[in-house]
Parts: sequence; C-alpha cells; structure tokens
Amino acid sequence: MRVVQISQMQVGEVDISKIKLDSKSRDDIPQLLAGLQHIYTEPTTRDEIFKLLASHIAPKTDKSNGRPGMDLWKIFVMGVLRLNLNCDYDRLTELVNQHLTIRMMLGNSEFDKTPYQLQTIKDNVRLMTEQLLDKINQVLVKSGHALLKKKKTRNFADDVIRSLWKPTFIIQPISICFTMRCARPFP
Repeated sequence: MRVVQISQMQVGEVDISKIKLDSKSRDDIPQLLAGLQHIYTEPTTRDEIFKLLASHIAPKTDKSNGRPGMDLWKIFVMGVLRLNLNCDYDRLTELVNQHLTIRMMLGNSEFDKTPYQLQTIKDNVRLMTEQLLDKINQVLVKSGHALLKKKKTRNFADDVIRSLWKPTFIIQPISICFTMRCARPFP
C-alpha cells in the first residue's frame, strides 16, 4: 500500500512549501531541494509526476492492501538526490539520516529520529527505472516551458521577483542529468 504522502502532519513537521532554504549556498543540495520544493508547490506538475510514479512503481500490486510502503514523495526525493548528486546508496543513506533539511523535505518531523535503512532505500529507489525518469523529465520540461511562458505575460514587479529564483533550478539539475545520464544508471 503506497500513498503519495501522508496528509496528516506530525508534531514538529514543517510543510514542504515553508521549508527555509539557504539561497546563498553554493552547494548543489539546496538548489536541488529548491527545485523539489517548486515541484511540490505546483499542483499540476506534482499530480502528473505522482500519476507516473503510481503507475510505474509496482504496477501489478494492489496499492490499497497490505503493509504500507515508502511514500511516493520520499522515493522521488531520494531518487532525485541519488541521480543528481551522483552518489551511491551508502552516501544517500547518510544524507537522508543526517541532513536536517533533506529530512524535512522527506516529511520527517524534528522529533522523528527514525533512521532510513540502507536496504529499504535500495529496494525503493531502484523502482525508479530509466523509462520512468524519461517520462518525469518530459513533465518537468513541459512545466519549465509553461513557467517561462507565464513570465512573458507578467508585469515588471513580477519579473523582478521571478528573476531572483530562476526556473533552471527545476530543469537544470533534474532534467539535464536525466537526459545526459550523468549519474550511474539505476540497476
């Protein structure tokens, strides 16, 4: 049984759209998290991605029966991090267990110190196949084009605000790595 994300927030959990990211950081993790945050706050893009994930991740199983599996949002975040950071599962496990901002992006509360196990991460992130990543890439590119079209119809104040946050955070780290295959392929 998989859900996109548990709708009931836990004590100490921060809404993903309200997570404060360091905009001055030159590291790639805050940029990736900003792109993921944008995807989360765009309902049409988010819904399309989760329809793809739901239809491709274990399509022959009854998703309303059985023990709860990892949320689709968590699988998506971990898959994006692994691919774009070009990291192995050991580093990914360390990041999702120790990096506070990543844990908040995964939907964990400050008080939830439950670690993600290496084998659980491997079993779930491997479900994101190359074909699935290509389809997600197409959705993200289409979303990026729509964002650029919106920019042309805005007034000057909106252009200034939007120029502070460029849509390349969405497309560049995620989309280019998907199409260029810059990370190790998923087994």
